[in-house]
Amino acid sequence: MKVTFLGTGTSQGVPVIACDCPVCSSLDYRDKRLRSSIHLEIEGKSLVVDTGPDFRQQMIREKIHHLDAVLFTHEHKDHTGGLDDIRSYNFLQKKDMPIYGTKKVLNQIKREFAYIFEEVRYPGVPSVITHEIVNEPFSAEGIQVVPIQVLHYRLPVFGFRFGDFTYITDAKYIDDTELEKIKGTKVLVLNALQQSHHLSHFTLEEAIQLVHLIKPELAYFTHISHRLGTHQEVEKTLPPNIHLAFDGLKISI
Repeated sequence: MKVTFLGTGTSQGVPVIACDCPVCSSLDYRDKRLRSSIHLEIEGKSLVVDTGPDFRQQMIREKIHHLDAVLFTHEHKDHTGGLDDIRSYNFLQKKDMPIYGTKKVLNQIKREFAYIFEEVRYPGVPSVITHEIVNEPFSAEGIQVVPIQVLHYRLPVFGFRFGDFTYITDAKYIDDTELEKIKGTKVLVLNALQQSHHLSHFTLEEAIQLVHLIKPELAYFTHISHRLGTHQEVEKTLPPNIHLAFDGLKISI
């Protein structure tokens, strides 16, 4: 399995518009963060988790010429806003794009991209096949996926486990039943928004504590805001098996 971090930023990305803080002013490429998303190459399949507003830019940057399916963690705009750009894959592959999400997520997508689902559709709009998922293991184009339900404040959000790799973003709380699904994973990705308390995201310290509880071989933090600090500064403070992810980072599992 090969995982590429398409984006590692929070909803506003980094740099934030009109901000001149040290992080937003940094010249380090690792401090330039598009909205959070990953691409997986697994068992010959090409999957993306979330299509944020930067989806087009991310896929061009990584030269991803084929896409088999999209999985959605939840319905917030920074995770769905780029869905329209899957039409390039429709044209190239001459088929509808399978998308996977909860009923609530799919309903939100149907409202936000109503033109995709019109009975009489405008020529050239994206074509999708929707697959409703619940909190049970499922197959996405032949790839086995275990959903992990977390809470983003009061909003249920899915993380996903693919074999020895687990990806969780936009989490503030994970109950014991869901934690059991994660245990034994070799590589864990968690959100770590900032240093100070936040209503709906893990702080850096909370994310580190959760890694110590789950005990993966390696952990990476994502969904990072400009309030966390520069990549170089924060990376120095982390335990040896924990790292900040950055846009374009590729890992093999």
